[in-house]
Amino acid sequence: MTDDPLDRLARAMQRHTPPPSDAARQAAVRAGLESFSAQSQGSAADARPISNRPERRAGFWHGVTTMIDRWTRPRILMGTSALATLAVAVVLTQNLTGPTAGLIPVAGGADDARLDETLAQPEASNLGSVAEQRTPSAPAEADFADGVSSVVDPRALQGRADLRQPQVQERGRSAPKATPPAVFQEPFFVSPGDSETTSPAQRAPVEPFIAPAPVIAESGTERYPDATPAPLKITAEDPVSTFSIDVDTASYALVRSSLNAGNLPPRGAVRVEEMLNYFNYAYPAPDDRAVPFATSVSVAPTPWNPDTQLLHIGIQGYDIAPADRPPLNLVFLIDTSGSMNDAAKLPLLVRSFKLLLDTLTPADSIAIVTYAGSAGLALEPTPATDRVAILGALDRLAAGGSTAGQAGLEQAYAVAERMAEPGDVSRVILATDGDFNVGLSDPGALEDFIAERRDQGTYLSVLGFGRGNYNDAVMQSLAQNGNGVAAYVDTLAEAQKVLVEDVTGSLFAIAEDVKIQIEFNPAQISEYRLIGYETRALNREDFNDDSVDAGEIGAGHQVTALYEVTPKGSAAERVSDLRYGPATPAADPGAEYAFLKLRYKLPGEDRSRLIETPVLPDRADIAASETQFAAAVAGFGRLLRGETLPGWDYAAARAQAAGARGEDPFGYRSELVNLIRIADALN
Repeated sequence: MTDDPLDRLARAMQRHTPPPSDAARQAAVRAGLESFSAQSQGSAADARPISNRPERRAGFWHGVTTMIDRWTRPRILMGTSALATLAVAVVLTQNLTGPTAGLIPVAGGADDARLDETLAQPEASNLGSVAEQRTPSAPAEADFADGVSSVVDPRALQGRADLRQPQVQERGRSAPKATPPAVFQEPFFVSPGDSETTSPAQRAPVEPFIAPAPVIAESGTERYPDATPAPLKITAEDPVSTFSIDVDTASYALVRSSLNAGNLPPRGAVRVEEMLNYFNYAYPAPDDRAVPFATSVSVAPTPWNPDTQLLHIGIQGYDIAPADRPPLNLVFLIDTSGSMNDAAKLPLLVRSFKLLLDTLTPADSIAIVTYAGSAGLALEPTPATDRVAILGALDRLAAGGSTAGQAGLEQAYAVAERMAEPGDVSRVILATDGDFNVGLSDPGALEDFIAERRDQGTYLSVLGFGRGNYNDAVMQSLAQNGNGVAAYVDTLAEAQKVLVEDVTGSLFAIAEDVKIQIEFNPAQISEYRLIGYETRALNREDFNDDSVDAGEIGAGHQVTALYEVTPKGSAAERVSDLRYGPATPAADPGAEYAFLKLRYKLPGEDRSRLIETPVLPDRADIAASETQFAAAVAGFGRLLRGETLPGWDYAAARAQAAGARGEDPFGYRSELVNLIRIADALN
């Protein structure tokens, strides 16, 4: 053993420094990687614009110089770090024995003993106690022992003060950086009175809710449908509004993931109808399955405009008891391409599908198809009772390769066709980040492919995972043309909602091609606007055309729609009557505001059925508090889309949502209140 002073320093420090835990080592590696990325690569916002570079080198020499730069830069950084470490060690060696003495070699272990004494006395050095600085705290070790929190049910972590970190800062401060996926943080609201140095434990938490795990912030590579808000319609010129129903919920979860990552969501990601349909409302239920759903209507004041009113339409589907549902053939079509190599993608996907197994019966069957560089059958059709085989197939999944979406879809439908038996329900569940970069990457071609298989009896539902390259436009296209639902899963708690609580409605249809048409009475309503459903609009003649595809309602599903209407003569009228316009009808059909029509087909039928009901100004089938909460959701969504509503802001939306929250057993409505609070802080 050498008597070199640095060696003696190392031995002394080792004796006084407890060995770091695996969790602490992982945290140190993660912190180092993040620091390196931040210093050497910068953020997306700080990236150098290619168009402004002073010189553009092309060809062979540009490639050579680029490779040299990429090869040498990290090594220069590592060399610099090594020199800095050596310099620090030399300084420590001098400081440990006083300002001028230095370390003098002596026989035996005297120097080691002197170092022991020095390190054990913080006041004798500039470092303080090594053991005091290096020993990880118990809460910190507990944090990392929880594993990858982006795939952990956040509800199991609520109430743990050691996990709480602020994610939203005061208005005017920069938004926080994306949180590493290995650390769970519960969002806290920092009020204007909070100081920068206030500890998380001292800050008052927002109202309790099921907080999503941290996610990677969205980037410019994400794609969303380009849909502008529905325009104001003049009743005298265009009295009829027609649209296909929608029960998707992906938009709300996307909005939530953005806000909890410290970002306002992209405007294209905000679809008001999907935010409305994320929540359950107290709608009257149908009496029997012969008429598969009940239609409710209410008229109430508009919270952002006292001179207009809200027409609230609620549809409640008939629920099927588990014992009465038909056998189910499920094909999990799982994206295992390289883009799924993220804690919020494939690992969360696997755990989510494991939750679904608990809802299946012995009559159900499962197959698993994967696609990356090429498609493959990861699990032959297997009874749902064979959990060992199913769980084993899920646990063996790994990400890598490009995204052969076409091959995967073709094989999944072929397997579903092979599994089908008379009376069974067959459905493909596609789980992906939406990045189809090989095969049928054109949304139009995908629509035709999915629609053809839908007409043959196999439906498609879509589950989205992860952010960064999320292709919401493709997800919407696939789900709408596959007569299925589109959901976005950002936490295991959301997987529980989608694949356990709402699974019957997502997989078992009670009505197909459901269309809504409202004819407004120009004698009572001068103007109207449908809030949301921009991507579901239909032509007036499509309503009576049974060949036109429309939305599907599953067992127990609800559909919510809101119109903002302007009564005749109201101060809110924005368009004056034409001098030579159509005359007011001579026969006024009473005091009706509108006439509601609803068309649907029972599963397997080709001819539609019709439900009709008048809308009177005092009609109130729906509780006032339910309409108020729906209005708060819609008003919040419109603010996120950048719309200006007089007399309405985030504070008003939050107050109304909190006041109309009602019974909230799972905390979903409380979660909305907190999301509005976060959006207000970020705005």
